[in-house]
Amino acid sequence: MIARILNFFFVGLAALSCLALYRVSENTRVANMELASVNRQIAHEKSTMNVMQAEWQRVANPGRIQKLAQTYLNMNDTPVMELSSFAMLPRRGENPMDANPVQNASVTMPATGSANLHFVVANRN
Repeated sequence: MIARILNFFFVGLAALSCLALYRVSENTRVANMELASVNRQIAHEKSTMNVMQAEWQRVANPGRIQKLAQTYLNMNDTPVMELSSFAMLPRRGENPMDANPVQNASVTMPATGSANLHFVVANRN
């Protein structure tokens, strides 16, 4: 009698083990499918990033930017020595507005639309 109960118990335990194993197997299959999907998405995103990086290198090319600035903003390539020189820089401890040969400086920059930005730097004396 005890042997039958033990047999029934172990058969039930084996059936539950099979069901648990099937469940784990199914969860593993679903996880593998999700992993494959994520790996495909990662590969697609890497490909997209490579395309965007190539596009950014084309767009941020200094020659292209200079050409666009000359065409649309009427900006020309001005030598640096025309704008300033090292002799005009103030020495350490000096007030930059005291002995500077440029007492008042202003610049007008074209902005988008019809409005222009106008900056004025004036001497405080």
